[in-house]
Amino acid sequence: MTSKPVLHVVPEAEAAEPKLSIRGVSKTYVQASGERVPALARASLEIAHGEFVCLIGPSGCGKSTLLNMIAGLDRPDEGEVLMDGRRIEGPGPDRAVLFQEPSLFPWLSVLANVEFALELSGVTKRERTERAMAWLEKVHLARFALAQPHELSPGMRQRATLARALACQPAMLLADEPFGALDAQSREILQRELQSVWLETRNTFVFVTHNVREAVFLADRVVLMSARPGTFVTEHRISSPRPRGFEDVLLSKVVVDVHDHLLKEVERVVASEEGARPDLA
Repeated sequence: MTSKPVLHVVPEAEAAEPKLSIRGVSKTYVQASGERVPALARASLEIAHGEFVCLIGPSGCGKSTLLNMIAGLDRPDEGEVLMDGRRIEGPGPDRAVLFQEPSLFPWLSVLANVEFALELSGVTKRERTERAMAWLEKVHLARFALAQPHELSPGMRQRATLARALACQPAMLLADEPFGALDAQSREILQRELQSVWLETRNTFVFVTHNVREAVFLADRVVLMSARPGTFVTEHRISSPRPRGFEDVLLSKVVVDVHDHLLKEVERVVASEEGARPDLA
């Protein structure tokens, strides 16, 4: 009789040479009213080469802010973010970002969208077409290569965006709720396809989501962030072998555990908002 795969939850990740280092990062924004809103407070985290990490936490805890810093679109007020030991000072071709809304050029075909990214990377015309088609095949969009983005479903547009990002072979992929706007069925299909593609590429992946089930299904490690100002409070290492199935009982148990931790942070947000509510009596 074959033994079932064992899933472990451990308090700390295994030691590894970090691909990404987040060291004591803090960030505060100033609203139009002049009020200062702290988004991150002394957040520190290391991510190993080829690791798939999901960041999860209550709304407003700084997940997107942190992702923007890794992408080079924002900078910390304190601390530093390093990739391969070098401080990130701005955007670069070694990182690709997937947003909730697919960022395809509406006037270009699906194939041309992928080729455009390769052209910016200096890839020759012949190689551009071959590589673009190869990635469209991987995400099951080869037959729609000449279609316009508006002719695709939302899920198909997100697959095209994924193909464009991966075609440039970035060292790191960053995703900010990329499946958040999709219906449940499309979301599950894309989660399975992303798992399949990542198993082939093994890019370092930092994935922001509010969906606990999605995080546990996809990640090597799920890292929970606190209520604002955000910092890292707990993590869960998912050692269940891939490819994974949504029906995995062991994964379901971790989903419950992560959800319980997340609920505590959400309750902190609610309590703080109620305490800050003006008395209108």
